[in-house]
Amino acid sequence: MSEQSSGSQGTPLKSDKGNTFVSTSVVSQIAGIAAQEIEKVQMGGGASAAVGGFLQSVTGGSTSGGGNFAKGVSAEVGEEEAAIDLTMAIEYGQSIPQITEAARRNVINRVESLVGLRVTEVNITVNDVQIPEERPMLEQQGEVERQAREQEARA
Repeated sequence: MSEQSSGSQGTPLKSDKGNTFVSTSVVSQIAGIAAQEIEKVQMGGGASAAVGGFLQSVTGGSTSGGGNFAKGVSAEVGEEEAAIDLTMAIEYGQSIPQITEAARRNVINRVESLVGLRVTEVNITVNDVQIPEERPMLEQQGEVERQAREQEARA
């Protein structure tokens, strides 16, 4: 990915009044949220995400910095472009090509419209197949994590 292209038409992040720089963690969080907007997607992989979330809630690990939203996301961010890698589990019985393409389109749309960076690529690794019966456990774990974040924010 080139960080700056010569002869560029400009970017909404640069103006005659100053420049806006968006951190890698912000791009990762937005990409993670966008990927999870697609049904049947579990970022970071099914079982590993549940175990990681459980360990984080037991050990009192911090969720600040978007750790949960950026789970399974790696981003490389330049001044005008971003490249994103996603790792996810997909529910058994779903078309992996269809789900990953929907996630890719949503991530590109969200990052480009919310951040103003051009997304050059979104690479996706499917590392797990989620059995539908596991989903209620993962959703319950997500609720426990949400409650823990709320309590942490109040403290």
